[in-house]
Amino acid sequence: MPLNTEPNFREAGHRYFQAYSPGDDFYEALIDTHRDLSDEQSAMVNARLILLLANHIGDIGVLREAMAIAREGV
Repeated sequence: MPLNTEPNFREAGHRYFQAYSPGDDFYEALIDTHRDLSDEQSAMVNARLILLLANHIGDIGVLREAMAIAREGV
């Protein structure tokens, strides 16, 4: 299964009227997650979030592809 890099945000039972709205909701939740944290705490939350989502995805090939894309241009 290849990595999906197209917008793919959604929330069960929630109807959106603009295509970008689910992405905005995700971004707002991510910012809220980091609110009032120190830089060190924020880095720890990011690391934990990455590991949780990687475990959820589970496909090593997809994860390798995501890591390679994430490194591009850094």
